[in-house]
Amino acid sequence: MVIPSRIHNCIAGREASPAAGEWFDKLNPATGKRLCEVARSHAADVDAAVAAAAAAQPAWADTTPVRRGDILRDVANAMHARRDDIARVVAAETGKSTKDALDETGGAIALAHFYAGEGQRLYGRTTTSATPNRQVMTVREPLGVAGLIVAANTPIANVAWKLFPALICGNAAVLKAAEDTPATAWLLHEIAKEAGLPDGLYDVVQGLGEEAGAPLVAHTGVPVISFTGSTAVGREIAAVAGRRLAKISLELGGKNPLVVCDDADLENAATWTLLSAFSNAGQRCASGTRIIVFDAVYDRFRDMLVERAKKLKVGTSDNDDFGPVINEEQLTNMLSVLQRARERGARVLTGGERLMDEPHRHGFFVAPTLVENAAPDDDISTRELFGPIACLYRAKDFAAALALADRSTYGLTACIHTQNVHRALLFARKVAAGVAVVNAGTFGSEPHMPFGGVKQSGNGSREPGTEALDIYSSVKDVYINLNPHRV
Repeated sequence: MVIPSRIHNCIAGREASPAAGEWFDKLNPATGKRLCEVARSHAADVDAAVAAAAAAQPAWADTTPVRRGDILRDVANAMHARRDDIARVVAAETGKSTKDALDETGGAIALAHFYAGEGQRLYGRTTTSATPNRQVMTVREPLGVAGLIVAANTPIANVAWKLFPALICGNAAVLKAAEDTPATAWLLHEIAKEAGLPDGLYDVVQGLGEEAGAPLVAHTGVPVISFTGSTAVGREIAAVAGRRLAKISLELGGKNPLVVCDDADLENAATWTLLSAFSNAGQRCASGTRIIVFDAVYDRFRDMLVERAKKLKVGTSDNDDFGPVINEEQLTNMLSVLQRARERGARVLTGGERLMDEPHRHGFFVAPTLVENAAPDDDISTRELFGPIACLYRAKDFAAALALADRSTYGLTACIHTQNVHRALLFARKVAAGVAVVNAGTFGSEPHMPFGGVKQSGNGSREPGTEALDIYSSVKDVYINLNPHRV
């Protein structure tokens, strides 16, 4: 699969150049070289995409949910047939290995199949009435055009996460693709069209957030907005969309704690800590970046982590552990935060710099970095960096560890390593997070499970799982009054 030299918008089933004739460069994060040019869209392009979606949506809404599911299953099967193409594009755009890109693609296909099956289970409910001779029920109805805004960290999974629940509910979708992964969204459009998804139901607008994302959020023809990204941008989206009373789903940042107790299996805990901190170059909202370790095992566990982190391989091959961060701006920002932490007394145990040897110098590679002695209120302890940097903290006991875990404005995921079932269950019940994990990593959501956070990690919505259907549909009460005298 060769990425085109220019990535266009996809509107009404056709490629469309940006109305203003503007383009921007997408760089390969592993080489720093231009990968392609991308349509730089503005409000006029968003208007065209929303109009195409609005025109296509009524016929889709009138299609039975079972039939919609059949079509989405065809799309899922087409994705499976072209999974190698998808993985090659994901790898080229993100710098991750082909192996990791294939794993991500497999997850997206599984999610597509899950929502295709929901066409046979798009349940309402029936219940009792206090009024004689009355039957009452609820039914789900589509909202219209869904505005979807995704992040670049796991591009095919992120698109599938929002697109398929929106479609199965009977909506059309306008996706503002992440500017760092434009070709993934474009390729899925090509695959879906070839598989028989009607034109206009999945429209892709490329471009920058302020120029293409903002008009989509403000568009009065878009009754539901779903966004994955930073908390700062999420607040702006909530303010703008909220003023017009649009439905909003926000999956935002995380600064996720991983607690290692004194009775933990340290080998297993070390394995999962490194995966949580460094897989996907730390570019996960569910990345484990605050490693909280009981005093009794702190020194031993720290030394295990440092020894293993120094052996991690950074690069784009299947033999490497993780690749580059997505762009140079992100790299520069995280290293600036790290430098300020050093100036305030934090100690870098390993890593802490951009890799500048010959295999890495032209790309955006950061060494796996472990830090200790950072204050809990330092920038590095409170700010989502979205890179391969994690901090270690000491805790004297379970109560102190739980308190430190919750000492964050975020509340997305949390993990504990312990062999004590009482500790595990109490942590899962008490920790302020949308996801709690025992004896594994801070990441690893499944298609049928809801994902989302509390506090500054979201607005309470949950995607995927069947809970996502609540985002992309409205519930209508139906009252049927019977006249027994007419029987």
